[in-house]
Amino acid sequence: MPLDYQPILLPNPGRTTAVTLVEYEARGGYAGLKKALEKTPDEVTAVVKDAGLKGRGGAGFPTGLKWSFVPKMPGPKYLVVNADESEPGTFKDRDIMEVEPHTLIEGVAIGSYAIGCELAFIYIRGEYTVAGDRLNAALAECKKAGLLGQPSQLKKADGTPFVLDIIVFLGAGAYICGEETALIESLEGSRPMPRSRPPFPAVAGLYMRPTVVNNVETMANVPFILDKGVDAYKAIGNPPNNTGPKIFCLSGHVKKPGNYELPLGKITLRQFIEEYGGGTPSGRPVKAVLPAGVSAPIIHSSQLDAVMDYDGIKGAGSMLGSASFIVMDDSVDMAWAATRMVEFFRHESCGKCTPCREGTNWLEKTMFRILEGKGKESDLETLQFVSKQIAGNTLCALGDFATSPVTSSLKHFKDDYLLRIGKKSDRAAE
Repeated sequence: MPLDYQPILLPNPGRTTAVTLVEYEARGGYAGLKKALEKTPDEVTAVVKDAGLKGRGGAGFPTGLKWSFVPKMPGPKYLVVNADESEPGTFKDRDIMEVEPHTLIEGVAIGSYAIGCELAFIYIRGEYTVAGDRLNAALAECKKAGLLGQPSQLKKADGTPFVLDIIVFLGAGAYICGEETALIESLEGSRPMPRSRPPFPAVAGLYMRPTVVNNVETMANVPFILDKGVDAYKAIGNPPNNTGPKIFCLSGHVKKPGNYELPLGKITLRQFIEEYGGGTPSGRPVKAVLPAGVSAPIIHSSQLDAVMDYDGIKGAGSMLGSASFIVMDDSVDMAWAATRMVEFFRHESCGKCTPCREGTNWLEKTMFRILEGKGKESDLETLQFVSKQIAGNTLCALGDFATSPVTSSLKHFKDDYLLRIGKKSDRAAE
C-alpha cells in the first residue's frame, strides 16, 4: 500500500500553474526565513547540518557541511543554484521551479543568509523557459512585498536589514554544467569546462570569490528545516544517514511515470515500481533499472528489494544520485541500451580531459561495431580496458559516469553482447 505521507516539497501534485506569494504565505511560507533571520548565520548552518540534509543533485554531500566551508572573510560571497537538470530521466527540479518557485526562493534566501551572500544566482538550462519566467515572476512578487531587494524590509538578528538579490540565469545548455565548476565557468561567460581543484568553490568559486553551489531540490528542503525544526525533518526519513523527503522521478516501462515525493528509506524499489508506477505496461518482468538517470551502474532485477535511500541503492551496487529511475522490461537489449548511453556521454564530453574525450569516442565506436554485427569477443575486453583508462582519471565525474553503462551491463547482461557478436551465451550453453 502507498505510504500515508503528506508531501512538503510538491504539496500540489498534478498542479500545472505556479503557486503565488499569497498562496504560499497562507500555508506558512517564508516563516522559515523569518526564523532563520532570528539566528546567527552560524546557527542556521548548524541547524541544517544537524538535520542531516544531503545534496539532492547527485553527489549526496552534506549541505550544512558545505556551507560551513565558506571562509569568514570580507568581500562578496555567492550562492549558485544548479538548475541545469540535464540528467536523462530527471525532471524533479523543473516541477519545483514551475509550481513551487517560492519554496526554492525561500531556501536560497536562507542559504544566502547562512553564508553571508547578498547576490545569488539560479542557473537554469536554456530549455526551461517556463521555469525561468515563473521564477522571475515570483521574485518580482517578493521584491514588491519587501522580502528581497537592496535592502528588504526584513531584519537580521543583529538588527541590520536583510539584503539579497537573486538573478535567474538561463544557460546555453550542456550536461557538463551539472558539474559545479563547469557551471561557474558558464556563469562567468566562458566555455563550460571543469576546473582543477584545489582551490574548491567554497574558497575560490564565482569570480574567484567564496561560492556555494547547491541543487534546486536541496534548497527546497531548507525552509521546512528552519520552520519546523531538526526533529520534525529527521522524523520524515530514515535517520541517521537518510533524513527527510526525496523526489523520485519515474519513467521508462511503467504505467504511471512522474514525480513521487516520498520519505527516504521507507519503501523498496520493487514497491515503487509496482505500487506507485503500476508495473510495466506490457506485464513483462523488469529486467533492469537505472537509478540515477544514465550516470550510475545499472541495477539488475535481482536487486529490486533494495531500500530506496542512499545506503540501500549503494548496497544494490549503484548510487541514488538524482533518484531518476528509468525502468526497462525484459524486451530491452542491454547492449543496445548501453550503447545509447555511451553515445550520450561522448556527445556531452567537454573534451578537456584526454581520457574522457578520446575514451568515450573509443567506447562508442566499439559499441556500435558490436551492434552492427561486426564485433568480436575481444571487443568485450577492449570495452573493459578502455573503461579502466577513463574512470578516475578525469577532472570531473562525467568520465566515470560514461563507463558505468558499459561495465555494469557487461557484468549483468553479458549474454546480450554475446548474442550480438554471434557467440552462444553462457546461459544458452547450459
